[in-house]
Amino acid sequence: MHTFQDLDINTTDFNPFRLIGSDWAALTSKADGKINAMTVSWGGVGVLWGKNVVTVYVRKTRYTKELLDAGDYFSLTFFNENEPKYKSALKYLGAASGHDEDKIKTAGLTIAHKNRVPYIDEGNFVILCQKMASIEMPSDKLPEDIREKWYADGNDHTIYIGEIKGLYAR
Repeated sequence: MHTFQDLDINTTDFNPFRLIGSDWAALTSKADGKINAMTVSWGGVGVLWGKNVVTVYVRKTRYTKELLDAGDYFSLTFFNENEPKYKSALKYLGAASGHDEDKIKTAGLTIAHKNRVPYIDEGNFVILCQKMASIEMPSDKLPEDIREKWYADGNDHTIYIGEIKGLYAR
């Protein structure tokens, strides 16, 4: 196992736009002894209800959504952008279903835990979150160009808001 150090959310220098939008993240969730991960490239970091939060968007058809709905915690793991070997693993996490296999292991990644919350051990930055809310995306209320591009198939997103409970970096 790799060693992580605790970071202070108020002094950590990280760019969520690059980390989530460009570098991607592995969203990992656990419920009833089952663990699954998927890639996310939509999300945000901010303050809501007086708490530091992350927001992630998960399609209704994803197995990870089942675990997020049943569990109370999730993590976001970010990887060193200079190591392209992780891009292929992240692509696999985004394409395969955890219903059918242990896709984390198949992708060549391993699970570690911090405070019983799973994350991908090969990452270099981890955000641990406690789920606060989930909201169905009202895609019928979005502008037509967005609906046509992202929701023509009816596969809407659920928005998950999680309170940041810890930041860890190598």
